[in-house]
Amino acid sequence: MSLERDLSKRAENKCELCTSEENLSVFSVPDSPKEGLEASILICSTCKEQIEDETKRDPNHWRCLNDSMWNTTPAVQVMAWRMLQRLKSEGWPQDLLDMMYMEDETREWAKASGDGVDKGDAIVHRDSNGNILEAGDSVVLIKDLKVKGSSMVAKQGTAVRRISLDHENSTYIEGKVDGQQIVIITDFVKKM
Repeated sequence: MSLERDLSKRAENKCELCTSEENLSVFSVPDSPKEGLEASILICSTCKEQIEDETKRDPNHWRCLNDSMWNTTPAVQVMAWRMLQRLKSEGWPQDLLDMMYMEDETREWAKASGDGVDKGDAIVHRDSNGNILEAGDSVVLIKDLKVKGSSMVAKQGTAVRRISLDHENSTYIEGKVDGQQIVIITDFVKKM
């Protein structure tokens, strides 16, 4: 039997998170200590899109976790726990997390993605407009910058692609300008 058929049978042809019956596909739960059926769930395209792209996340869609968090399948429990962690700022997910029961091994798997880690002390990089910068983003220089240690001047309007972040200082990012890797102060860039 194929993995998809096994999952469809286990899930009764419904999304294991929201019970939708449309556009179902196999989703491999990241960081799984197991393989195959035990490491996968059957989910709809709406759940998949919102898991993978937080900009498309609708907190009200995830109220379905009130039911699916009680599923006895560890892979379903892991994804329910992770989504509740990602939505904790909404308030109601914390109540569900407080009620949720998981075996220790399943909880370790759930935490492997880093969703349960308190990010309150995390360094956040922001551009001149206050937009959050992430590794891999592209930015534009908003003024001419002299590059220390060289005669080069990075001109206003220059695009810097695939930036990397300084994990110790929120005002510094790195990127290539004219083929040279330079450190740039976030006050002088805006996100593209």
